[in-house]
Amino acid sequence: MNFSLEQLSTFVAVYEQKSLSKAAVKLNKHRSTIGQVVMNLEDTLQVTLFDKVGRSVEPTQEATSLYRYAKQAVEQLRTFDKLAMNLASGDLESINIGYCSFVPQIAIADLRMQLAKDFPSLRVNLFVCGKEKIKKGIESGEFHFGIVNVYDSTAINSLHTTYLETLSLVPFGARNSELSRTHPDEMLDKLKGTKQLVLQSLLEEGLSDKVILSANYEAIDQQSVVIRLVELGHGWALLPRSVIKSEHINQNLVQLEVSELKKSLEIPISLWSPHSSQLEKIRASILNALQDYIDYVLEELNN
Repeated sequence: MNFSLEQLSTFVAVYEQKSLSKAAVKLNKHRSTIGQVVMNLEDTLQVTLFDKVGRSVEPTQEATSLYRYAKQAVEQLRTFDKLAMNLASGDLESINIGYCSFVPQIAIADLRMQLAKDFPSLRVNLFVCGKEKIKKGIESGEFHFGIVNVYDSTAINSLHTTYLETLSLVPFGARNSELSRTHPDEMLDKLKGTKQLVLQSLLEEGLSDKVILSANYEAIDQQSVVIRLVELGHGWALLPRSVIKSEHINQNLVQLEVSELKKSLEIPISLWSPHSSQLEKIRASILNALQDYIDYVLEELNN
């Protein structure tokens, strides 16, 4: 059997929206067109895909069995289409890179300087944003690369993914604060009763149950602001141990030892980009810069 991109994308849209009308809006098509495509697909497959329930539709067991494969096929076909378009175009004049707020600033600066060395005329725009926005931006073409938290993420077949490193989040407080003088056996209770500063991006990405220890917490967008407020004694925060060590600000902060916390919170970081031959050299340059930073951090942590 041969299926068109229109048939598969329509099936996926109706399955996800559970409505012909909503699927039509999403695909910018008339409702009757969506209905006809579904009927034609059902005739081809000789199975019923959806049962009408009021103004909505409910997927049948057969539809549920087919959905995952249809979704993957649609993503692959769209990736093929984008790749074909990229092959027909020339070199890029500019790129957009999105990154999560807890990615070390020095790593981003090193990345930019490496690109300036390898591609002197390339304009590079850098944006702090959440994982979902980065994912949608790459799929729409708004972003060319994303440096993201992939904690609990499932594989995304439509994106080129390269694992970078794992950030270990541990509690930090001001060096001369009351917390810094608290015994490890009493630290957890102390942290729960003290103001905690939390990166907003960690909350947006579903990690609130992992990162919030204190009922008295404040959400902040930028990691640099969190670090500065902790230095000033305005609470404590879970921060990447490598960031504090490598960016030489540990003279004002101290890691807080907690007897009950045997392990740090591990946040795996990956580089996302579209599958595109046009981006291969740029991707290699980015990975080179990030690997140099990671090697430097590991050396610092071991000293």
